[in-house]
Amino acid sequence: MNLRVQKNPWRLMLAVNVAVLIGVFLYKITLPPYVPYIHLLVDYHFGFAKRALIGAIVALFFAKVPVWLVFALSGAVWLITLGLFIKLFRRTFGFDDAHMPLFVFMAGSPFFLKNFMHTLGHFDIYGCAFAMLLLLAPARSVAFVLLAALASMILILIHHIHLLMYVPTIAVIVVLRYYLVQGFSRQNIIAGIAACACVGLLFLSAQFLGTMAFSRNPRYLGAPAVQYSGRPGIRVADLAAYAAVAIFCRSHSIAVG
Repeated sequence: MNLRVQKNPWRLMLAVNVAVLIGVFLYKITLPPYVPYIHLLVDYHFGFAKRALIGAIVALFFAKVPVWLVFALSGAVWLITLGLFIKLFRRTFGFDDAHMPLFVFMAGSPFFLKNFMHTLGHFDIYGCAFAMLLLLAPARSVAFVLLAALASMILILIHHIHLLMYVPTIAVIVVLRYYLVQGFSRQNIIAGIAACACVGLLFLSAQFLGTMAFSRNPRYLGAPAVQYSGRPGIRVADLAAYAAVAIFCRSHSIAVG
């Protein structure tokens, strides 16, 4: 047994990484998710706003946003991302003994799945999931360019910081998988320019028009919030959202307060 482990330790290392991920998840669910929870409360109630797409979708199904939804939603997205990574790795390399060390080092990297688990509830993982979807999707027609543009626009609506994170990654994927293979025709170039223009226009709109004006009662953010079971009488939104709203009202002339 020891000889087998010494010759092929990768499965043991993979099991250790799985145990670490489970431990991090169990630790994360014991902590109040202040920032991720607030993100789920923000929607388009006051008009177009940054970082409000996920909250708007949540508002369609929940009148009161429970705290457990942060972990349920982010955990589901994490599992989907893991599944996409496994499928992409299998298609690209396979799971033979020669590539098992690469899989272990990639899956166990502190900058990949462990990082997404540590920041559970934040929105950067959506960009990674969309990028891997585009790596798996067929890239045989101009529809791939339009699909990539749609994915980029959704990411910007989720969080505008994706323009600096995963939108460039998606652009590189489109160039490598479509343009360098299919070539540059007039139709392809027009589609690429139009896609870039739409993505850029949406980002500018989110950046400069996505600051919403509040009504005179900033406690609207607390309306869909529920009490955190660990601190009776105190809402999670009360701990951070009200202070953020107060700072926002003092520093932005567009706000009414």
